[in-house]
Amino acid sequence: MSEEIALMKGNEAIAHAAIRYGVDGYFGYPITPQSEIIETLMEEAPWKTTGMVVLQAESEVAAINMVYGGAACGKYAMTSSSSPGISLKQEGISYMAGAELPALIVNVQRGGPGLGTIQPSQADYFQTVKGGGHGDYKLITLAPSSVQEMADFVGLAFDLAFKYRNPAMILSDGVIGQMMEKVKLPAWRRRRTEQEIREQCPWATLGKTADRKPNIITSLELDSAAMEKNNERFQAKYREVEATEVRYEEVKCDDADYLLVAFGSAARICLKSIDLARQEGIKVGLLRPITLWPFPSEILHAYGSRVKGILTVELNAGQMVEDVRLAVNGQIPVAHYGRLGGIVPTPDGVLAALKEKIVH
Repeated sequence: MSEEIALMKGNEAIAHAAIRYGVDGYFGYPITPQSEIIETLMEEAPWKTTGMVVLQAESEVAAINMVYGGAACGKYAMTSSSSPGISLKQEGISYMAGAELPALIVNVQRGGPGLGTIQPSQADYFQTVKGGGHGDYKLITLAPSSVQEMADFVGLAFDLAFKYRNPAMILSDGVIGQMMEKVKLPAWRRRRTEQEIREQCPWATLGKTADRKPNIITSLELDSAAMEKNNERFQAKYREVEATEVRYEEVKCDDADYLLVAFGSAARICLKSIDLARQEGIKVGLLRPITLWPFPSEILHAYGSRVKGILTVELNAGQMVEDVRLAVNGQIPVAHYGRLGGIVPTPDGVLAALKEKIVH
């Protein structure tokens, strides 16, 4: 079956893309503003067509451990939630990183801390890219800014997760999850056979074969020297990801005197801010990180010698701005502008902040 064009929410696009990609199992729990993912999967009933398992677990903790089990068998397993639910999954996510298990976690962020609000936020940046659970680990993190990217990033996230045997996250927010746009859904993929899984995932716990003993997957290692070797292997893998998988978008940056840096829904708002600024003769460009980890530090460092200042625009109190400052390394001023509590910045507000904090 071929690609299909439809009008749908970002959350719905994730569900349809997961079915078409050939995901083996989804395990989740409802929470606003991401509930349409599990609702759409239940409505589409893929267990009747592709064989995909869709299960509402008894809790977020149960859901992430079901993903652990599916991933340990070499299956395409995924879950989704919103901010408080993702917090509950952190122990399981850390376990999966320590066991080197590929899986997809989707976070459609809402305002916090605590239960906060069901309105959109980007305040889970630190939790996601700095390691929300315990230990030295990283999540491959993709930040969509459109419904199309919500669909596209499902396959990309799984591809990267299995390439590096590492959990991957789509870090979205309530704006992208709830908005409706035209989207081209990916072509259908045939689900892998058990033999193909055995060949592609020789590490999977699928029982012993004639040429090897049963695999054992765990994040536990009581020998300190052996655990250090494990961590050194993890860190080497992370360095490889940082060297090869950085993704970003540049908009009107060629002649820019100033740079906006934003991801997700904030980046969409900045597109209009750029037009407003240029109408006033202020040459502004946008750099949009698509991978929040690995972060586009090298390109931002290069812009430190090309532009006069940078403003990060985020739906939080200032999180990604710290990574931008580290990348620029004091070459130019870097400031932050954001709104809190689920309030979304306006293009005019972004422009006013740019003038106040950077352009003067």
